Amino acid sequence: MIRDSRVGDAAAIAAIWNPIIRDTAITFWPSERGEAEIAQIIAERQRQGFAHLVMEADGAIIGFASYAQFRGGGGYAHSMEHTIHVAPEARGTGTGRALLIALEDHARAAGHRLMIGAITASNARSVRFHDRMGYAQWGRIPAAGWKFGTFHDLIFMGKDLAA
Repeated sequence: MIRDSRVGDAAAIAAIWNPIIRDTAITFWPSERGEAEIAQIIAERQRQGFAHLVMEADGAIIGFASYAQFRGGGGYAHSMEHTIHVAPEARGTGTGRALLIALEDHARAAGHRLMIGAITASNARSVRFHDRMGYAQWGRIPAAGWKFGTFHDLIFMGKDLAA
């Protein structure tokens, strides 16, 4: 079941997100996120009218997703960037697909035009996922991120929600 995140979900979200932050270059974030910080992100996204969602199965949170404006400023008001992370045991079960569809539906209903994923180029699984979901590669920034003592390229994949 997909539902709006609640600030009380912060610990479960941290349990999914922090190993990804700590152990991979999927995100360039340098340090784990605390529960208070995650609760603040949830509240802020929702206050701004953006989605922050979780997927539950058997009472446990197995994935989360959110979106917010791609860049600051009024000119980007209809261009959104999303984040999706799924617990290891739920990967390949359709959880990410369901969460992304829910984000797109929310963004479309809010009048947004573009949905963008910023993906570490070495994250082949995410690139394939976005390709299957109808996203196209819109750009690549060489050496955009630094993590684990090396530079990583960043790929932008996007979808026109009005198409």
